[in-house]
Amino acid sequence: MTKGKVLQIGLLIFFLGILSYKLLPQFGFDNFTASTISNFILILVVITWVSTYVFRVVNGKMTFMEQRKRYRKKYEKTLNDKLEIKFNSLSKEEQEKLMKELE
Repeated sequence: MTKGKVLQIGLLIFFLGILSYKLLPQFGFDNFTASTISNFILILVVITWVSTYVFRVVNGKMTFMEQRKRYRKKYEKTLNDKLEIKFNSLSKEEQEKLMKELE
């Protein structure tokens, strides 16, 4: 999730809280009840958000970890391709000598 997306979600929640606080008295709720309902909705959203974050941490689905896995896979492929090209450019004798040294 990008920083811009987080800001958009935060502003949306903020405006939903203000909207619910301003609209609930028009439906017959007093200010105290409207305030309580708005706070309850905010707390529910925050708890849900934190629980999804904890779930991603426990399962290893964090953004940084996913990026690192993709980078590592791409790096290993590039490295293997370069090594294969270099190995294939060696003569047969040099290839055999290298294979014996590695064993």
